Amino acid sequence: SRPDILARVVNWQLAKRRAGTASTKGISQVRGTTKKPYAQKGTGNARQGSLRSPQFRGGGIIFGPKPRDFSFKLTKKVKSLGLKTALSVKQAEGKLVVLKDGALVAAKTAELKKKLAGLGAVNALVIGGASVDAGFAKASRNIANFDVLPAQGANVYDIMRRDTLVLTEEAVKTLAARLGKTKHKGLTQDEARAQEARA
Repeated sequence: SRPDILARVVNWQLAKRRAGTASTKGISQVRGTTKKPYAQKGTGNARQGSLRSPQFRGGGIIFGPKPRDFSFKLTKKVKSLGLKTALSVKQAEGKLVVLKDGALVAAKTAELKKKLAGLGAVNALVIGGASVDAGFAKASRNIANFDVLPAQGANVYDIMRRDTLVLTEEAVKTLAARLGKTKHKGLTQDEARAQEARA
């Protein structure tokens, strides 16, 4: 297990999600008078030049947040290793379940709840094939602590935030192909080996 890799990938994912829209006004942006509050000398008070200074109510904010981009780059190898590690952790904990497919006879929440209870998946993420079955997605919408994603949407954060990971057979094949890519662009490891053997 590599908790350091998982932490890096999760932090990267959450940083990308941040809106970064928090904004405050400095002394030059606050609307208000520019008049000197009172005379420089003779009042007994500390000298003041503006009522928009940060020490006054309604004044500017010093070093406050400004709109910014919180995202940062992460190498492909670390992203790939993060996903492999997340899947390995679920497998090691015995919390990885593989189903033949994610289709339901009827799009009923009660029916899906029964199936999940049978699997012991109270807090779960289901990863389907290239697209999620419409009936399954509809039935799962109203179940708490339950997420459904297509195979291409599989990510470290969603896998780790749910207790049980449920994969369809199609999802297993898609993830194996996605994570098995080598320096041979677009080829799986088996295809790359075969290509090297022919060369």
